[in-house]
Amino acid sequence: MVEYQTQQLDTVFHALGDGTRRRMLRELSQGERTVGQLAEPFAISLAAASKHIKALEHAGLIRREVRGRTHVCRLEPGPLASAHDWLTFYERFWTGRLDALERLLSEEDSKPAPKPKGDRT
Repeated sequence: MVEYQTQQLDTVFHALGDGTRRRMLRELSQGERTVGQLAEPFAISLAAASKHIKALEHAGLIRREVRGRTHVCRLEPGPLASAHDWLTFYERFWTGRLDALERLLSEEDSKPAPKPKGDRT
């Protein structure tokens, strides 16, 4: 089970690692799009768009449905939730570490400054 989750997360983060695919996902968050509609903002060929879409499909981030000769894609948010859960763990970790650093720095700031050597006052 753990290995499956690791492989799934690797695939999701690989798919999210490309700006074109992230923009495609953003477009799909607004509703279904055809392959042509997804390719249009990037001035890329349908073949290139299809490769990006296959990477997103492989990660389970989108579903493609063939309607006649038209391929329609829609967002599948489940794998994004898994990635979010993984990131949330590290967000809590770093928030805790930064909070501890802030407390330490506040304690240092509240201590009186040491007197310079040779100061007899």
